Amino acid sequence: MLYLQSFDYHGSNSLPYRKLDYVRLIGWLGAIQDLDPANEYPLFAAARVYSEVPDAKRQRMMLEFIYERFLEDPDRRWPWVAQASLVAKHRLHDLHLALKYARAVEGIKGAQSVPLWAKQMSAFILEDMNELDAARIMLGGLLASGQIRDAGEKRLLEERLKELDKRSGWTPAH
Repeated sequence: MLYLQSFDYHGSNSLPYRKLDYVRLIGWLGAIQDLDPANEYPLFAAARVYSEVPDAKRQRMMLEFIYERFLEDPDRRWPWVAQASLVAKHRLHDLHLALKYARAVEGIKGAQSVPLWAKQMSAFILEDMNELDAARIMLGGLLASGQIRDAGEKRLLEERLKELDKRSGWTPAH
C-alpha cells in the first residue's frame, strides 16, 4: 500500500494522481483490500487521497469503489462511505450521489460504532435538495426515537426542525 501511494512521489515519476489509470489503481486497491480485509488503509487512501483529485470522472470511480467495498462490511467500513458522501456533496456537487451514500450509512442496523452525525447526514442533504418534508420527517424521527442523548445536540436538531417547519409552511395541529 505504501508503494502504491508513494508512486506519485517517486523521483523519476512525473505522473500525478490525477493522471493515473484509475481502473488499474482501483484494481490494486481492491487486491490489497482482499489480501487483508480488516485493513482500512486502502479505503482511507481511496477516500482521502485518490477521490480528491480535480477530475470528476476519477472521483466518481473512486467513490463507487468505496461504496462497493463498504457493502461487503458496512459495520467497519461506514467511515469511508460517509467521507464519500461528503466528497460527492462538496466536490462533485452531486446531491443525489451524496444522498445515496448517506442513506447507506443510515441503513446500517445494529452498528453501535456509527455516530449520530453520520446517521443524520441524509436529512441535511435532503434539506439541501429542498426536500423539506422528507428532511423534517427524518429529523423528527431521530428526535422521537430517543437515540439523541446529548442535550446540546438535541436542542440543535429541534431548532433545525423548527426552521424546516417554518420554511416548508408546516404548522402543528392543535
